[in-house]
Order: sequence, then structure tokens, then C-alpha cells
Amino acid sequence: MTGAPHPYPTQAVVLAGGQGSRLRPYTDDRPKPMVEIPGTGTPIIGHQLNWLAEEGVTDAVISCGHLAGVLQDWLDRAELPLRVTTVVETEPLGRGGGLKYAAGSLPRPDEPWYATNGDIWTRFPLRDMAAFHHERAAEATLALARPHIPWGAVETDAFGHVLDFIESPPSPYLINAGVYVFSAAFTGLLPDRGDHERTTFPRLARERRLAGFPLPQGAYWRAIDTAKDLTEAAKELSAQRR
Repeated sequence: MTGAPHPYPTQAVVLAGGQGSRLRPYTDDRPKPMVEIPGTGTPIIGHQLNWLAEEGVTDAVISCGHLAGVLQDWLDRAELPLRVTTVVETEPLGRGGGLKYAAGSLPRPDEPWYATNGDIWTRFPLRDMAAFHHERAAEATLALARPHIPWGAVETDAFGHVLDFIESPPSPYLINAGVYVFSAAFTGLLPDRGDHERTTFPRLARERRLAGFPLPQGAYWRAIDTAKDLTEAAKELSAQRR
């Protein structure tokens, strides 16, 4: 693995430029990561920054886009647990180009780094993921989640008899959880424009330099895409507190 030998990054990029059209009207006046989880008084980005700091991150670069000023104003007022820099794309660069542009502002370009999508609310040991990444000499490692299917499932036998109804079962497939560990050299593999998941990731997969870290059993993970996700996140938080 290229870059610093220490397996635990201390810097991260948060991608927070999405418009969040499926979360309207919450996102009419704020970017998606600035939407608050009901009952917490804290926006999604606040939960993320606290988690990153708890996992040893001291510096974060936030890539802003839609309504960037709202997010920057909140960052200026908030008591943050780490140092934060913001960057704003002057023109659309695509997901891979945006990631590369933001990584250019990392304070230690010769060290590995984390990245996370700005609409993810999760808690799991990032250091374990970084150690997994380091042990496999990967250039990039994806966190993998097994989300719950939003519909009820029906279990049948070979003769078509209904055996059971299962409410929101876990998916049989793992998905990209939107949290990453990258080597220092990964930045140079990103496209200046375009989507790294169509270019860089497939190339690394063919070369066996892309790893997948399944989230530990019981780890909390939720992508906040819709108003229903906000409601479910609030319920889950309440249950955890009880």
C-alpha cells in the first residue's frame, strides 16, 4: 500500500453538495446534509463530524454545492470537534472529479484518508475498517451495508404455500454504504471530471486493489434520502436511548 504506513487516517472528505430533491420541502432552503434528524437538534453533517472526531479524525474537508452558504454559515457558528475546510465546485465535476477536487485541500496529501457521503448517518469503528484496508494493501476500501428492504416479504414453500410474512427483511445483497478509506495514491487515480465508480473503482477491482469491508453485526447505518428515512432515523434513535 502506498502512502503512510500508519493504518488510521486522521483526515477526511465529506461530500455535501447534493440537492436532495427527494427530501423536499426540507431541502428547499438548505442542502441535504443540513437537514436535522428529528429530536436531535443537529443536522446530519453535525452527527457525521462528531463521529469522525470520535474515530480520530482531526481535519475534514467538506465539498459543498447546492446552497453552500447555508452549510458554511452553520459551520462558522457551530462548536466543531475538529478542523474543517470547505471547498465549492465552480462548475460540475462529477462525483469522481468532485472527490479529487476536495482531496486537493487535505492537509496531509501523503497520508491515507477517509471519505463519506454527506447523507449517511452511521456509527461503526472506522479504525477497524482502516486496519482492514491496510492489511489488504488496498488502494480503496468501501464500507458495505446490508439494508432492510422497505417492503414486507412473503416466504413460501416449494408447493406455493405461504409460510410466513416478514416485515422489512434484510437484503440478500451488500451495497456500497458511502463510507471509504483511501490510500494517499488514490487521489491521483481519480478522474478530473466524471464518476469514479464507473472508472477508478472498476479498474482497481480488476487489479484486486479494491476491498470491501462489511459493517459489523449490529452497526447502525442509514442513508437519509426521503422524509420517511428521517422519521425512521428518529424512531431508531429513540429506541437506542431507551
